[in-house]
Parts: sequence; C-alpha cells; structure tokens
Amino acid sequence: MNLNQVTVPSVNVGQSISFYKKLGLRIIVKTLPHYARFECKEGEATFSIHQVEKLPSGDGVYIYFETEQLDQEVERLLNEGVDFDQLPTDQSWLWREARLKDPDNNQVILYFAGENRKNPPWRINE
Repeated sequence: MNLNQVTVPSVNVGQSISFYKKLGLRIIVKTLPHYARFECKEGEATFSIHQVEKLPSGDGVYIYFETEQLDQEVERLLNEGVDFDQLPTDQSWLWREARLKDPDNNQVILYFAGENRKNPPWRINE
C-alpha cells in the first residue's frame, strides 16, 4: 500500500490555494469553489483541499511537509509575509520543526527529520 494523497477541509478553497502555492506546492487540479489538488516538489504523494460549509472543531488537521532546507524555506516564507507560530526548533523526537496555520486553521508543520523520520532510535521492529 502507498499513500496517494491527503485531503483537508476548507471554507474558502481559493484562499487556501494561494497559501499552499506560496508554500511551494504545484497545483494540478482546480475546480473552484469546491476542490484543488497539488503536487509536492519531491515525492509522489499529492495534497488536496475540498470545500466544506463548516470546519471540524477541536485541534483539526495536522499536515507535515518535509524539506532538507527547512531554515532557508522558513526564511523565504517570512520574507513573503507568512506568519509562523513557531520558528525552526529542534524537538526531543529528533525532528527540526517550524509551525504555522493555513487559512482554515489547519496546523502546518514544515520539518526536517532525515534518517529519524522513519528510523528513530525507538523504532519498533516487528
């Protein structure tokens, strides 16, 4: 099995398109006002947005995008006026992360984990 895509809810797909394009995703499907789909710069998975009338309550969705150039990417986005909730920080789980929210309050985490992404020291091998 392979992950094809993740889809997040949005009350304004057009506004979300602008946000995710600024992050560097390439739009491949656009059927406003209902849906948009993107390719990431690397890898085969895609990411999409679908229109909803009401967003989920609580913590919502967490979206992780990995980049080896995390600090440079955050600097680029800061220069473009993107606001961050947390600038790049080394975490106890051995990832370096920056956090921000998309226009629908979905939590977006830009990170770099290297080998620890799938193989942390505490990995279970069954």
